[in-house]
Amino acid sequence: MNEIVDQIAAKAGIAPDVAEKAVGMILGFLQREAPDGPVAKMIQSIPGASDLVAQYNGAESSSGGGILGSLMSAVGAGGGVMALGQQLMSSGLGMGEITTIAKETIAVARQHAGDQVVDEVVGSIPGLSQFI
Repeated sequence: MNEIVDQIAAKAGIAPDVAEKAVGMILGFLQREAPDGPVAKMIQSIPGASDLVAQYNGAESSSGGGILGSLMSAVGAGGGVMALGQQLMSSGLGMGEITTIAKETIAVARQHAGDQVVDEVVGSIPGLSQFI
């Protein structure tokens, strides 16, 4: 997985340790939000991905988001893609970097798990396709 993370870090122009955390958070988000079968197959297909999910799944999720987070939760929008974006931004990433990391992570998933599995995972999460 180190080689994959290093490639993603280089494309996003960020440090490998930051990329590792971001990829782990993205994969963890997919694991929580997508149907178990396809997402499990996808994560198992990527070398080292299960370890990243175990390490970073739910990272930074305890940050309540302050007033905005409370308002979003009150209207039912406290989770999903926007919450993941907020977590990644709180890790110091900008939208451009997040988009690059997300696209590269999905590209790696396609290489290892195939288009059909990845399309099923992406299609099952509302709003995700517009970011990748």
